[in-house]
Amino acid sequence: MNCAAPTDVTFSFTGFAARGGLTDHHADGWGIAFFEDKACRLFIDHQASATSPIAEMVKRYPIKSKNTIAHIRKATQGHILLENSHPFMRELWGRHWIFAHNGDLQDYAPNMDGSVYHPVGTTDSEQAFCVLMQGLREAFPGAQPPLPELFERVGELTRGITDHGVFNFLMSNGQALFAHCSTRLHYLVRRWPFSTAHLVDEDLSIDFAKYTTPEDRVAVIATQPLTDDEVWTAFEPGELIMFQCGDVAARMQIPVPERVLEKLRNPSLDASASAPRTAREALATAADGDSDDAIDF
Repeated sequence: MNCAAPTDVTFSFTGFAARGGLTDHHADGWGIAFFEDKACRLFIDHQASATSPIAEMVKRYPIKSKNTIAHIRKATQGHILLENSHPFMRELWGRHWIFAHNGDLQDYAPNMDGSVYHPVGTTDSEQAFCVLMQGLREAFPGAQPPLPELFERVGELTRGITDHGVFNFLMSNGQALFAHCSTRLHYLVRRWPFSTAHLVDEDLSIDFAKYTTPEDRVAVIATQPLTDDEVWTAFEPGELIMFQCGDVAARMQIPVPERVLEKLRNPSLDASASAPRTAREALATAADGDSDDAIDF
């Protein structure tokens, strides 16, 4: 979530957390990062977000932030361990950077010799994040460039990774939020006049008009829409967007390999793809016993 003013995410996170094992099968860990200026609060857990006590705490703790990234994991590479839980965090130019990835990079073994950044865990995601961080550090060794120039370099580095597979990601330094789509991402921008919204994954609604001002503006990005009564915009495959102050600030198109587009056309080929269910369907499944959803490790 990227906002014009500090905003809490308790409503969106309530629906999002249900997808970690209740209404979707991404149950192999979760995490959330809240930026406060150049530093952030990071909560991660290797338990499913639908049942995690830490997730319950976050739902009841209205932390306000201009940039928030949350992630629920379905393990395609790397064991279900704390060090493999997203979002990942690194420092660059005296600021925290946060990264979360939904996808599966095949035969991805970048040369990390001489790199300042090394993975702590064993995921392809963290390797890709380290490559992005090292690439930015080498391109701008002295200090952070203006955001438009930074965005162009993020795009160039992303091009070098997308050939390896599905690379949907969110990344932020607290000033902007970068979102790249290989297969599926959606976003919406909430602005004045605000209205009500109803979650897809929980029977919960909110009237944003009661809690907002005309100056508020919020961009929400998710793999699948979080609400069923708002207009969400689908990213184009290969689209990289920079969000600032709760709105789209820049965008570019990055070529997507044909084998990745085939996974978009046939999600059964994508081990990282969502298998969303409504809250009603999830509750019915829980009442009937074990789910038939396949879990890939």
